[in-house]
Amino acid sequence: MQDFLPSSRDDTRPSDTTGMTSDILIVGSGAAGLTAALTLADRLTVTVLAKGALNEGSTAWAQGGIAAVLEPGDTFENHVEDTMVAGAGLNDRAIVEMVVEGAPAAIERLSRLGVPFETEGNALHLTREGGHSHRRIVHVADATGWAVQEALQRAAEAHPNITLVPDQIAIDLATGRHELRYSGAGNVWGVYAVDRKTERVGLYTARATILATGGAGRTYLFSTAPRGATGDGIAMAWRAGARVSNMEMMQFHPTCLYNLEVKNFLITEAVRGEGGRLINPSTGKRFMTYYDAARMELAPRDIVARAIDAEIKRYGLDYVHLDISHMPADFIRHHFPNIHEKLLTVGIDMTTQPIPVVPAQHYTCGGIVVDEHGKTDLPGLYAAGECTESGLHGANRLASNSLLECFVFGEAAADSIAAAWDSLPPPPPIRPWDESRVTDSDEEVVIKQTWTEIRRFMWNYVGIVRTTKRLERAQHRIKLLNDEVAEYYQHFRVTPDLIELRNLLQTAELIVRSALHRHESRGLHFTLDYPDTLPDAVDTVLVP
Repeated sequence: MQDFLPSSRDDTRPSDTTGMTSDILIVGSGAAGLTAALTLADRLTVTVLAKGALNEGSTAWAQGGIAAVLEPGDTFENHVEDTMVAGAGLNDRAIVEMVVEGAPAAIERLSRLGVPFETEGNALHLTREGGHSHRRIVHVADATGWAVQEALQRAAEAHPNITLVPDQIAIDLATGRHELRYSGAGNVWGVYAVDRKTERVGLYTARATILATGGAGRTYLFSTAPRGATGDGIAMAWRAGARVSNMEMMQFHPTCLYNLEVKNFLITEAVRGEGGRLINPSTGKRFMTYYDAARMELAPRDIVARAIDAEIKRYGLDYVHLDISHMPADFIRHHFPNIHEKLLTVGIDMTTQPIPVVPAQHYTCGGIVVDEHGKTDLPGLYAAGECTESGLHGANRLASNSLLECFVFGEAAADSIAAAWDSLPPPPPIRPWDESRVTDSDEEVVIKQTWTEIRRFMWNYVGIVRTTKRLERAQHRIKLLNDEVAEYYQHFRVTPDLIELRNLLQTAELIVRSALHRHESRGLHFTLDYPDTLPDAVDTVLVP
């Protein structure tokens, strides 16, 4: 897709853009971004950009918890093996070990920040989720992410060296080609972002930039991700020249509430971990015995999601049932207060009734290639969290490893920047954004139409079960839409919806290209044309 470059005029042109320069720029105000900010702020000035409100990212939506080895009898090796098994061998074992071993310290830091983890006696209460061999999920009832977001945000707001800037939609990375006098170094110097309220484009520069922008769930029609999960960081990094990897590994959560009025409400894995059973409403029978008799409802998410998808298609169902009503009512209300309350608003009492559920896109396991320090291919650019492919998740993310990755890699990226600080050059003069040749559009219906079309064909053609023919159909549509969106982008003023559409389409293209490249079924990528798993696990790496 074509890039809309800032003006090539010299810097004498009056500029009405906004923005700022700081030591560090972080794009994203969730767990990864705020962890990095707090790690760096005692020494350096940090600017954190949020796409909307500071707490609107995926972190606040996380219900389940954080995986950590804390139970007597559990070991780091057990957690590593569970992660590798879920990831179908595509994980980087060294990275898995690094993250798993960093979990207890991350929990301790969060406790010191005031996260009120559930306790049982004098110990943390641990629950169990699919794919885990032990109870190791530290949680705050069924709203862990919200509690974590509040604690991190409160600490960041109180720190004098951290500037939090909401309502900034990043357009593109500012790189060497945007320098007034190109140095040839190819560094990343920050981002151009449009202010949602003023509709002006600002330039935010820094010696180092960290992308913590979350995943690309909104590429799909049904997703548990927040509205802003449009693959922004992945798309921006790709356009700037960074590699991406394993974009075909898109995780579908098995249990999203099926309700025509309430969209995208996740029923946490912990409901199954605490005894919830999956029932075919047509037969009245538990069906996981036919798909994974050993692990049943606690099988990894890819297996459970495909099982539900198969039952729905075989019996012509709209949904299946998740039933925990056989457990004591007080137990259910205590462990799942938010879910229980939410379901009551739609007429479902989970203490006495089953919950109608369907699979929905849930997590982006692929993303920007980073090393163990959060470094990307581009000088000055780091990344952490769901926008990355670090080697932790492989072909399928193990439940509750996502927040954990944010804490460990947010800190790792910050530590790497601090260690290299003296060698990081200050940003040179960068061209301001040029809006003189574009106008407002009166055809914004094009954006809505294209957005809907992308999400629908991605769900139908690039979903839980794939074929080469379906993938090629999706690829053909993407090629046509690329031309349409590029033409629109070239001629009209950038708006939040247009920026998201551009990134959504770019991310869809990367997912389809990656899926066509993998000639096997592994983890989250299941194709009827290549149902077998090859002997060697190899990453799908795309190079710009």
